[in-house]
Amino acid sequence: MSSDRHILRSIVMQTLFAWEFRGGDAEALLSYNLVNGARHIQANQFAYDLLKKLMLHRVQIKKIITQYAPEWPWEKIAPIDRAILQIGVLELLFDPNVPDLVAINEAIELAKSFGVESSSKFVNGVLSSIYDDQQENKS
Repeated sequence: MSSDRHILRSIVMQTLFAWEFRGGDAEALLSYNLVNGARHIQANQFAYDLLKKLMLHRVQIKKIITQYAPEWPWEKIAPIDRAILQIGVLELLFDPNVPDLVAINEAIELAKSFGVESSSKFVNGVLSSIYDDQQENKS
């Protein structure tokens, strides 16, 4: 199941990436991507739920990423890294069903698979900083 969720996260990440360029109906784009990229996964509601949450919290997530990556204006962050970070931030801060370290690890793995050589370090740095601040605030 966890490998299915990893695949579904990657499909959502690809959907976000494409949606950012194309616009339109993100859910229809996700449906297309699921049929063409994850046909073997029948239980794909996780992907639809993830996309809906991303769209709901998109403005907040962008502000958080901008705050934690101050040297990188939003437009200068590689689009694929932005999509990965959005999923990571969503799962880290807005989804209590995903353990924090799983959210970070999944985002790093997506960055290793889809980003450039430095993407995983960048994603790890941003998400780890958010996590560290979150832990400090709990104390």
